[in-house]
Amino acid sequence: MFKIGMVSLGCPKNTVDSEWALGDLAAQGFSLTPNAEEADCLIVNTCGFLESATRESIDTILEMAQYKKDGVCKKLVVTGCLSERYGESLLKEIPEIDHLLGVGQYSQLPSLLSESMNKATVDSERDLTTLPPTFFLSTEHRVLTTPNYSAYLKLGEGCSNKCAFCIIPKLRGQFKSRTPETIVEEARSLVGRGVKELNLISQDTTMYGVDLRMKNGLVTLLRELVKVDGAEWIRLFYCYPTFITEELLDFIAAEPKVCNYIDVPLQHTHDDMLRSMKRQECEAGVRKMISSMRSKAPDIALRTTFITGFPGETEAHFQHTLAFMKEIQFDHVGIFAYSDEEGTTAFDYADKVPPELGAERKDALMEAQREISRKKNEKLIGSVVSVLTEGIDPEEDYIATGRMESQAPDIDGQVILEECDAEAGEIISVKITGADDYDLVGRPV
Repeated sequence: MFKIGMVSLGCPKNTVDSEWALGDLAAQGFSLTPNAEEADCLIVNTCGFLESATRESIDTILEMAQYKKDGVCKKLVVTGCLSERYGESLLKEIPEIDHLLGVGQYSQLPSLLSESMNKATVDSERDLTTLPPTFFLSTEHRVLTTPNYSAYLKLGEGCSNKCAFCIIPKLRGQFKSRTPETIVEEARSLVGRGVKELNLISQDTTMYGVDLRMKNGLVTLLRELVKVDGAEWIRLFYCYPTFITEELLDFIAAEPKVCNYIDVPLQHTHDDMLRSMKRQECEAGVRKMISSMRSKAPDIALRTTFITGFPGETEAHFQHTLAFMKEIQFDHVGIFAYSDEEGTTAFDYADKVPPELGAERKDALMEAQREISRKKNEKLIGSVVSVLTEGIDPEEDYIATGRMESQAPDIDGQVILEECDAEAGEIISVKITGADDYDLVGRPV
């Protein structure tokens, strides 16, 4: 059978789409290879969220296209957000692309490739983004590309918010929840394969179940997920601040399996900017939410993201966010300089902020957060914490690492483990002995 290679770009939601697609292909008898030079078919699952992601996706497609000339590759397939956004241009500018699929056609890959691998591609089969979308109902064959003890669990597809800076609703449509039964079934399957940490993701996780007419849908789902034997850490990402309820906070505070951690992208703190961004929250509401979080779960780790240089952002608006950050003392913060994206509402806004000023403001916020993070880490010295071990750092082959409950994979800091011989995936007690800006040092006890 033909060998399939895939390059997955972009966010964890794209990662899950890739893992589902690889699982479907393997279940239909295709072989999988991590080596592009061995692949009979190469698939690039693209990201088109920002200009930088678009450039990376195009560069990767061109790199993979070279294997049609220099390797054994017979077919080049492009999927994902960039296909939805710039499909016509991609097909015109990169003739090596055999098939172009959008975000709703992943499940059609096995049948498509079974029919097309042994024949020449005809023009009518190149653009398949207009085919009726289908979404995954069964995910039992999923191929994990993350470490075997940690996996992302996708709750839904699309987004129903109308943020002025975001193109996702146009690319992926309105929010569509998976059924609770399929999510719990997948969680059991993952845990049965050794996964201990389930990271819950979607474009707006707090919107889960609304389209299914579920009351407190996310809490209802969490009640079922915590019953899955072997699931030890359940972590919440992409929670829209407006929809974080008291019931959700109560459940996080009371349930040991749900990490004392929540990711709540705020994007800005000044009401002028929030209105311009078409966000539903206001500063007063955000303050009330954070106060409630810390009242119910005093040790909760709070992650957020901010955008600098959004059209119309004045120095006063920026200083407001800087002061807010210093006051609130978030545990983890991601900062993004505004990217002017065609097709978004903000693309047509006047009063654009020079990109270099947006970048300067980003750097200033990151410097402030660096100091906050270091001070928070230093307070942990001497304490004993639970750590999920991750094994030997692939970049430093003599250093073992792990993460606390308050540290998410890939985006937050780590704990560097001294004198640790625990296997990857174990949850152990560690005494913190040192602190850096974002990382900690500890020794098993």
